[in-house]
Amino acid sequence: MSEQKVALITGSSRGIGKEIALQLAKEGYDIVINYARSKTKAEETADEIRALGRNVLTVKANVAKKDKVEEMFAQIDETFGRLDVLVNNAASGVLRPILEVEESHWDWTMNINNKAMLFCSQLAAERMKQSGGAIVSLSSLGAMRYLPNYTTVGVSKAAVEALTRYLAVELAPYKIRVNAVSGGAVDTDALTHFPNREELLGDAKDRTPAGRIVEPKDLANTVRFLVSEDAAMICGQTIIVDGGISILT
Repeated sequence: MSEQKVALITGSSRGIGKEIALQLAKEGYDIVINYARSKTKAEETADEIRALGRNVLTVKANVAKKDKVEEMFAQIDETFGRLDVLVNNAASGVLRPILEVEESHWDWTMNINNKAMLFCSQLAAERMKQSGGAIVSLSSLGAMRYLPNYTTVGVSKAAVEALTRYLAVELAPYKIRVNAVSGGAVDTDALTHFPNREELLGDAKDRTPAGRIVEPKDLANTVRFLVSEDAAMICGQTIIVDGGISILT
């Protein structure tokens, strides 16, 4: 078994997940990078983590499928023999007006954003029961406020926050802390799928009291705090990192 603590970040080959992986590597964690498509991006991120002196495992797995999640955890067991932190970052969703949402859109979004979170958290908890650990999941402001075309994602993120509370209560006796981080608009690859991307970002920057939009490092810093002992008594909470924009609406 590895003597170093190990962190799994789903969807961590790029964007916010990559930034979280790098931050936790700097904190001394060995890292498990999970990706769905781009092996090249995953290996580039892995190289950056190795340059920090940490061990890294890259695992291709569609976390929407339970059998693939189980295979991923088997690889973690074989490589490290432990898991101390899980960050449920992988996310997807179909952007449509509510009357255009189809069954396939709904299932796709809920499977990646919610089913994956449940089963990854279950399997992580099994490995954390003996010595404790931390689980952090990524949400967004669409969980609690209306955003155009965001129905499937917004509802799934509301479920992320609810599942965080249920997990937090039931896993607390094992010294496993469960929380969520909710971000405002962040300019990542994911936002390129929004037809009104430029308008969204411009509006967010103009209206954010802090004077700029949220960056991946802002969310990563909050995740780093939540998995640390400094956050020992934060349990079942969703921490909003949005520069104050949600206060205004």
